[in-house]
Amino acid sequence: ADSPWSVEDILTEDDEQDRVPLQKLKLLGESEELGGLLLNPHLRQLLLTIDQAEDKSSLMKKYMQEPLFVEFADCCLRIVEPPEKENILPE
Repeated sequence: ADSPWSVEDILTEDDEQDRVPLQKLKLLGESEELGGLLLNPHLRQLLLTIDQAEDKSSLMKKYMQEPLFVEFADCCLRIVEPPEKENILPE
């Protein structure tokens, strides 16, 4: 009740496949690489601007052209969806 919104407010049933399990979200907080990126004041300002924006979707499209933001997004994705090890021979 104290929170201004909940996940259910923004995710429909169709979006459910996009939900990241809590245990994977916790990995974000444990990542040294991500922590290092978040020390950058420019990135922090970008994230704050998105968080406070009315039209987050169009702002995200704009920021996906920003190399620093793309690096941040790629890092987050590698943590919550590690690339599958393809074509790697067992030792």
